[in-house]
Amino acid sequence: MTHTSSSHPRLSEATALLRHLIATPSPSREEACTADIWYQWMLDAGCTDTHRLHNNVWTVAPRFHSGRPTLLLNSHHDTVRPASSYTRPPYSPDIVDGRLYGLGSNDAGASCVSLAYTFLDLCSHASELPFNLILAITAAEEVMAPEGMRALLPHLTSLGMRPDMVIVGEPTGMLPAIGERGLVVLDGVASGISGHAARGEGVNALYRAIDDINRLRRFTLPRQSRLLGPVSVNVTMINAGSQHNVVPDRCTYVVDLRTTDAYSNADTVELLRAAVAHSTLTPRSTHIQASALSTGHPLYKAAVGLGLDPFVSPTTSDMALMHGIPALKIGPGQSSRSHTADEYVLLSEISHALHLYPRLIKHLTQYIPDSYHNGKTTLE
Repeated sequence: MTHTSSSHPRLSEATALLRHLIATPSPSREEACTADIWYQWMLDAGCTDTHRLHNNVWTVAPRFHSGRPTLLLNSHHDTVRPASSYTRPPYSPDIVDGRLYGLGSNDAGASCVSLAYTFLDLCSHASELPFNLILAITAAEEVMAPEGMRALLPHLTSLGMRPDMVIVGEPTGMLPAIGERGLVVLDGVASGISGHAARGEGVNALYRAIDDINRLRRFTLPRQSRLLGPVSVNVTMINAGSQHNVVPDRCTYVVDLRTTDAYSNADTVELLRAAVAHSTLTPRSTHIQASALSTGHPLYKAAVGLGLDPFVSPTTSDMALMHGIPALKIGPGQSSRSHTADEYVLLSEISHALHLYPRLIKHLTQYIPDSYHNGKTTLE
C-alpha cells in the first residue's frame, strides 16, 4: 500500500506513546500497567469522561446524546508472550531505518495510538458529528478472556452506551476487513466396548470415531454465507487405545469449526451434533462469533467511498465478540508480523493511519441518515 508521503503532525507524539507502551510488558490478563498508562494519558489529554473496568480503559467524547448512533473506536493493549526466537529485546522500543521494533508494536499498539490521537482531534468538534464517539482500549483480546471486551460491551450497554457500529484497530495494512469467521473448538467422544483384539470381541470406539469423522468431512449446511462462504470443519487431534491387543472402548478427538454468519455458533453446533451417529460433541465455547458487514452499511460505504478495497480477514479479533454490532477492522501494520519474533511497525504506517482514520470517520458522516433518532431508523 502507498503511504501518505508527508509525516502526520501527531506522529512524534504517537510514536513516543507507543514506545512507552512497548517498554511496559502487557501479556494478556497482566495488562494492569499499560491500563494505567492509558488511563493517565486520557486524563492528561483532557478527556474528563474517562473510565476503567478491569484493564479496559475508555473515554467518551463531549456531548454524548442518546438520540444519536454511537461509533466505538476500539483496539487492544494486551500482547502475546514473546517468542523464544526473538533476536532483539522484545520490550526495547528501538527505531531502526524507519522501523519501530518491540512486542505489541504491530499488534496492536500502532492501532491503539493512531485511534487515540484520531479520537482526540475529533473531540474538538464532536458536536458536529452525527454520532457519538467512544474510544476503548481493551484488554485480554489475544485470549478473548471474560475480563476484556466480553465485560466491557455489556457494561456499556448497561450505561445506555451500546455501540451501533465499531471501527476495530488491527494490523490490516489500512485496508478494510469486512468480515471474519467465528471459531468453535469441540471435543468429540466416541464410546465402544472393550474386548480382546485377537478374538475380534467388543465394539471398537476408534472405528466409530472414524465413521463420525467421515461424516464431519462431508458436513454441509443448507444455507451458506454470501460473504464468508461455507463453514469449515477439520478434525485436528485424535486419541484412542491403551495397548495393541485391546479393542478401545473410548476414542477422543478435537474438531476445529470455523463458523459463518449464516447460522449462530449454537445452531451450527446443534446441526453438527445431528450429523454424527456415535459421538458426543461438546463445544469449549461458542462466544467467538462470525462477523460480516453488510454492503449497505455506512461503514462499508465510507471505506469503499475512499477507494479502499474490502477483504475477509483470516484472523479473529474482538469483532468476534461484538455479535450483532456492525464492525469494520482496519489498522496500520501487517497481520503477517503479528505473534512473530522481532515484531515491528513502520513509522510511515502509523503516519498513514493518522491521516486515514480521520478521513474515514469524516467520510462516514455522509452516510448517517438524517432521520436516525432513538433507533427508529436503522443504519442500513
